[in-house]
Amino acid sequence: MAAFGAATSTGIHIPEEWSTAAAAIANDSTTSLPPLVFICGAKNTGKTTFSRYLLNTLLLRYKRVAYLDTDVGQPEFTPPGCLSLTIIDEATPDFTIPCLKTPQRCYFFGDISSKRDPKAYLSCISALYDHYTKEQQISSKNGSSAAAELPLIINTPGWVKGIGYDILLGMLDVIAATHVVKINISSESKNLPAGAFWLERNNDHSAKLVEITSARKDSRNQSLLVRKEAHLIRELRLMAYFRQCFPSNMSITTVKELAHALSSHTPYQVPISSIKIRHLHCEVPNTEVFYSLNATIVGLAVSCEDSQSLPVCAGLGIVRGIDVLKNIIYLITPVPQRILAGVDLLLQGYIQIPTSLLQVQGCMSPYMSANVISINYKEEDKSSPNKQSCRNE
Repeated sequence: MAAFGAATSTGIHIPEEWSTAAAAIANDSTTSLPPLVFICGAKNTGKTTFSRYLLNTLLLRYKRVAYLDTDVGQPEFTPPGCLSLTIIDEATPDFTIPCLKTPQRCYFFGDISSKRDPKAYLSCISALYDHYTKEQQISSKNGSSAAAELPLIINTPGWVKGIGYDILLGMLDVIAATHVVKINISSESKNLPAGAFWLERNNDHSAKLVEITSARKDSRNQSLLVRKEAHLIRELRLMAYFRQCFPSNMSITTVKELAHALSSHTPYQVPISSIKIRHLHCEVPNTEVFYSLNATIVGLAVSCEDSQSLPVCAGLGIVRGIDVLKNIIYLITPVPQRILAGVDLLLQGYIQIPTSLLQVQGCMSPYMSANVISINYKEEDKSSPNKQSCRNE
């Protein structure tokens, strides 16, 4: 059985062109604002690698850097299906190892591509950017000017043609970037349009264009880009996320061991009457709600008093089983119980339990009725503090 989550450094070599560009952005003295860097380009151009390198470069000058992840298919710090804003305060030593972090703000989009609902996708990004600007304003009021300097890196998906291109322009309409980094490959037909392409729609945009070439070789002159199937990468990220249900010193090194651990893990017992269920991107008849929800991955969200605000995602969970007669949903999640107690909304999208977990014989049966942990939904747990925390201030 192959090791689960195994990864070693491949000795990635950063081209001089990349290091020069990152240094120029980090030390740009032509603006009084901290850098807001929008990184874009076609698939497999190295956007994530450059964004990580730029993140480390910025951390040499700034105490904290914000990272807005718009790639719902292969996000950097969260499981698939999420759009998030994460505040980073330490460098990443190894670019080849995916690392999960707790985001400052997260929304569950519930799909691996924006194409199913571009409007909702852009709404999430706009809300995340608003949260970033409010975070910066709060820092300015409560601390020194140095503490308030919070650069922002925006990593984007590689869908840059057709509707994907329109969505990219939509993001640039919302985000006041100081720099747009465009990574080009040798196949010109796959690249974004030449020059400052966003000006065709936003003539007032003053962002500086930084063009660099995709780095395709490492220190051993081997391909820099790992050609793994996208769905396998997503499954690994989901398994790494649910691995957090267990102590880090617990021996779980294979998919089989993780599947057995999850199947025997004590689920939370959530009263159906204490939550609402919302299906994203589709409509489900009332008579089929629980059938569709059972044995799926859901976003665990906190709804808002303001109907115009988006529900904030606290994490993901696996619906392990549903007992309608007992009014109970059995839920497996790494989200701490104190946070889970504030969750009042389950969001179901198209993020599925990894096939490799379901294929382990005798594991991940969707039904569970014993060894449960009850969640006490007290009135004060669902009052103003939790409601306020999900607002787009």
